[in-house]
Amino acid sequence: MKKITRVALITSGGDCQGLNAAMRGIGKALHNKVENLEIFGMYDGYRGLVDGDYKFMEPKDFAGILTQGGTILGTARCLEFKQEEVQEQAAEICRKHGIDGLVVIGGDGSYAGAQKLANLGINAVGIPGTID
Repeated sequence: MKKITRVALITSGGDCQGLNAAMRGIGKALHNKVENLEIFGMYDGYRGLVDGDYKFMEPKDFAGILTQGGTILGTARCLEFKQEEVQEQAAEICRKHGIDGLVVIGGDGSYAGAQKLANLGINAVGIPGTID
């Protein structure tokens, strides 16, 4: 089994409470438990993945966000992500940048996108972040 060295965090769909808290928990756990792991935050959900709009996240990026509402990465619905060619483009971007896995925080639509990427060979996990 290949060691995971790069993970991308995505907050996707509608804005809701707890997105920063979930991201903080994931970020701190990954930084504390996995050696030599790089975490990237994709801005505005899947749109950031498709557009290559992201930031490298260090432990300090997760400090002080627990009590902030919403998400420091922004969130959006990316309707074009429903298109197969856009999904394939996103999977290729993950491979190009060596992203071994995605952590998608969102709801049903976000999970559907994660499933599409998983079907294309990208490791993905979903964390509930929804008002539904």
